[in-house]
Amino acid sequence: MKMRSVAAQRPAIRDDIADLTTRRPVPGPGVEQVDPFLFLNHHGPQVYRPGNGGLPFGPHPHRGFETVTFILTGNLAHHDTGGHESVIEAGGVQWMTAGSGLIHAEVSPPSFKRTGGALEILQLWVNLPGRLKMTPPRYTGVQADEIPVISLADGGGRMNLVSGSFAGVSGPISSLTGVFMSTVDLQAGATVELPAPAGRSVFLYVVDGTVDVAGTVVERWRLVEMQDDGDVVGITARSDVRLLFGHADPIGEPVVSHGPFVMNTREEISVAISDYQAGKFNGTGKLLGVGD
Repeated sequence: MKMRSVAAQRPAIRDDIADLTTRRPVPGPGVEQVDPFLFLNHHGPQVYRPGNGGLPFGPHPHRGFETVTFILTGNLAHHDTGGHESVIEAGGVQWMTAGSGLIHAEVSPPSFKRTGGALEILQLWVNLPGRLKMTPPRYTGVQADEIPVISLADGGGRMNLVSGSFAGVSGPISSLTGVFMSTVDLQAGATVELPAPAGRSVFLYVVDGTVDVAGTVVERWRLVEMQDDGDVVGITARSDVRLLFGHADPIGEPVVSHGPFVMNTREEISVAISDYQAGKFNGTGKLLGVGD
């Protein structure tokens, strides 16, 4: 096994949405994407008062990519025009393939708006290759107890495996493009080597704490870009830490984005806008009264 080296580290830029504390490491200065990983929003951590308005993500459309949402603290209600709905609690994940197009809402359930509480959420956008951009939409929501936990560093850490396989265990979500995705928690002093197969793009974001990655100190709220010069990522925790860690094959195609649509050409973006305006994203689900 050869350890990958660090190419760069990128700070998450503060960009609040209404009263929601939000940081975004990608896209950002010096990094447009980590192909096929397009976008990461880190919401929170923060505490909502009782009688709050909840999350501000009412009905909105998507086409051409996938959203992967990690509920670290709090909970999240999902509804979409494909007829899917769920309330995912802390530790759970929702994986939505927008594909050919749907409208969804990600809001706080009524109980959270009444009582308030702590909230921290990560949302990652994963691109789809041109051949899959118009695939039928789908959605999978998994609670914390459905996600395998793999012990790391002789009990000094744990991996919550969402998709892909590691140590003979498979995650509950089957990715269309073979994406490996997990969260990793390490105690101070723990050292691990995480898989990073040659040719794959590594996505490594420090949610909390401070780590040493291949000899480079990285503090919280930073994205680590890795060189493709090895097949493992070596990490030592300098404090108790939480990481978002994944890897995937790069797509290597043009990326043209316009708000909630990610396609390969401007012409495809125009079609997406026209299709949305024509009601072609409406499907079978109803979004009336979301979060009430």
